[in-house]
Amino acid sequence: MRVTRTLRATIGAALTGALFLGTGGSAVADQNRDAQWPLTAFGAQDIWKQSTGKGVTVAVIEKAFRKTHQDLTGQFLPGKDFPNPTKEKGDPGAYLRPDEDLRDHGTAMAGLIAGHGHGPGGSAGMKGLSPEVKILPLTSVGTVPTAIRYAVDHEADVINMSFLSDPTTPDMCESIHYAVEKGVVVVAGVGNDGQPEKNLPSACPGVIGVGAVDEYGNAWEMNNYNSAVDLLAPGVDVPVLSGKGDSRYATTEGTSVATAYVTAAVALLREKYPDLTPGQIANRLVKTARLSASVKKKHLKLPDDHYGHGFIVPEAALNKDIPAGPAQGPLPMPKGKASKTPVTAGLKIGPNPNPPMGMGERLTLFGGIGLGVLVVIGIIIAVVVAARRRNNPGPQAWG
Repeated sequence: MRVTRTLRATIGAALTGALFLGTGGSAVADQNRDAQWPLTAFGAQDIWKQSTGKGVTVAVIEKAFRKTHQDLTGQFLPGKDFPNPTKEKGDPGAYLRPDEDLRDHGTAMAGLIAGHGHGPGGSAGMKGLSPEVKILPLTSVGTVPTAIRYAVDHEADVINMSFLSDPTTPDMCESIHYAVEKGVVVVAGVGNDGQPEKNLPSACPGVIGVGAVDEYGNAWEMNNYNSAVDLLAPGVDVPVLSGKGDSRYATTEGTSVATAYVTAAVALLREKYPDLTPGQIANRLVKTARLSASVKKKHLKLPDDHYGHGFIVPEAALNKDIPAGPAQGPLPMPKGKASKTPVTAGLKIGPNPNPPMGMGERLTLFGGIGLGVLVVIGIIIAVVVAARRRNNPGPQAWG
């Protein structure tokens, strides 16, 4: 059973008396919109009758954005660039694959959150789950904590971080502590290595850590799995906006995609429940998260390292009668008071520096490239030397 049915079966039957709802009664004659299975699974047309994210500001930290894409025009607030002063200046796209555009990832994430479509009534193209939010675009290369603090101080309600950072990044967890203390919800992907390693920023207390789920309710096999996985959201074979042109589209997968959907769900909740704390917003998502029937048979103890508390059901999170509960909510939260000024000491949480994220997500937002190049060169040299020694044994060859 696909998630489109699973989501509707778990809460849709109780609310609407139907196991499956399409796109709200009228067919959309646009292949890009029709391919957006997550919106169908969520029952987006019903959700938008209650909340569209209007009045909510979502800070999206990325490398770059195509703000002129036809499905995103008018969605961006004035943003800010945060160049890394410790690195040499150069071509920011120097490490892109030939078919990649520096703006691909950021444009895709912004579209999943705030796309409004185009054409009559926005009926064509792609829509985000929270189509009336405003995006605060923050472009950062190595200075994410500074961007986080800027977002907080410039009235962001939610911060989307669809990336991984170096595990020793100074001030990362403390800047997130600052955000949560100021009432800002922080959402980040857990990574796409299919490994148990934790990564920043998802491992920081106060972050909603997100993994990807497919149409059948199964956790994506490449999710990193550990206690940082709080929730799952659609992240496999998902249509997205492309950064290569003002009217281009693509399909991708990854925890970045899932992160954007959780961020959009948070924005919907922020509009309807503006007085809830970040912990209480997380509580509504956790309390209404679900597992597919096939996964339920595994009798998992939740939260599970692969499934967290389950996949999000935004419609239930918006509608279900759930007591606000403690301000801290059900997920790990920072302790004590946050520092108002950046902390210079880093926090090492594991051996895995920034592996890539979704959309092929072969690009990370920050560093590690130089070190990776040196490692590869070293391996190549070692192989060449070994081959020569095998072919030309002599006094220095190992026997």
